[in-house]
Amino acid sequence: MYIVTVIFQVKPAHAAQFMPAMIANADESLRCEAACRQFDVCVSLDDPHRVFLYEVYESAAAFQGHLGMPHFKAFSEKTADWVQSKTVHAYTRL
Repeated sequence: MYIVTVIFQVKPAHAAQFMPAMIANADESLRCEAACRQFDVCVSLDDPHRVFLYEVYESAAAFQGHLGMPHFKAFSEKTADWVQSKTVHAYTRL
């Protein structure tokens, strides 16, 4: 399995807008992408503007396919100005 983690630091002025968009993107990923096995959206207990994603895909190619999906592209474009920073890491499950 191919694991992706993402940490978003959301601009406080856009937090209320970001979360529904993020959850909709996660739901669409699970619904539309058979190779997306898990997509967890988490919020930091210490900082309500830090959002952590834990995503599981069948392969790196499946994740690259996710990045090309219309729902992901729409989410990414819509939220680009709402995000202060974004850190992405990829892992292989042992």
